[in-house]
Amino acid sequence: MKLGMERAKLEIEEIIEREDVTAGMVVRVHGDNLTLVRQEEAASGETTFDDRVRLTRMSRSEWGLSVKRHTGRWERTPFSGSMREMMDAVCTFMQHLVAPY
Repeated sequence: MKLGMERAKLEIEEIIEREDVTAGMVVRVHGDNLTLVRQEEAASGETTFDDRVRLTRMSRSEWGLSVKRHTGRWERTPFSGSMREMMDAVCTFMQHLVAPY
């Protein structure tokens, strides 16, 4: 993993734990993407991982925000900015996407 993405992962993990709606989420890194994943236990007792939103690094300090569609594809949103700004958008406008079911 790139050093910059490792730092970004640590930064977003701190933000996630401070926010009630995202607390307990897991962050996965793939290339220039940070995917916020909700880890839940299925009725069968198995742990499932449900991708919810994705931040994509556009530059050193700017991120884009995408949401996972019901088809499994990622759809870009019109939101872009700092990681903090993207997490503010997630925790306000998109909180229904990241809250536990």
